[in-house]
Amino acid sequence: MKYNSAFDIIGPIMVGPSSSHTAGAVRIGYIARQILSEEPKRATFQLMGSFAETYRGHGTDVALLAGLLLLPLDSDQIPLADKLAKDLALDYTFTQTNIGFYHPNTVKIDLYGATRKVNVIASSLGGGKVEVQELDGLPVKFSGEKETLILYHIDQKGFISMISRLLDGAGYNIARLSLERFTRAGTAITICEVDEELTESLLTTLLTNVPMLKDIRVVKTV
Repeated sequence: MKYNSAFDIIGPIMVGPSSSHTAGAVRIGYIARQILSEEPKRATFQLMGSFAETYRGHGTDVALLAGLLLLPLDSDQIPLADKLAKDLALDYTFTQTNIGFYHPNTVKIDLYGATRKVNVIASSLGGGKVEVQELDGLPVKFSGEKETLILYHIDQKGFISMISRLLDGAGYNIARLSLERFTRAGTAITICEVDEELTESLLTTLLTNVPMLKDIRVVKTV
């Protein structure tokens, strides 16, 4: 993760007290909610490292909930996110655990909607910057700083070339692309970050023209 200026280190305009424990946590929750792509019904948060040690004092718990509720970083409702979540009948729990060899400010979120579920491991790196480390059991890397396609598909020869051709034809520039899979010819996830705003027409084009593509989730710039 690169920092382009001192403002990246200081952090964004936000509700405090900490860019790592508050702004970063909001962004992680926001990303998880976008990947779920429906109203969350239940969420479990497993916190590790300094997240686990200080989450109550730094408001990391309410910040993560605020992200799930899609509250902006500067919203004055962030400190009230736990109450807002309860008003929406969102069932949630926080536990402290050792997830693995990740950045100290790391959380594992299991998020459930009416028809979908998603598992996200993500870290807050400082200055409000975050990085997703794992998605649904596969190691992935993306930050939410660019428009991001999350493509659930079957691993088959020609998939990347088809996706690249369709994006190019629609006028998109690919900033970063990576593929992770469980087994050859099995379930795979491709992460594709682009420089342009993603549209519904593009998603329809991809789903219509790529037979091995099973589902698409979109993370808009956070």
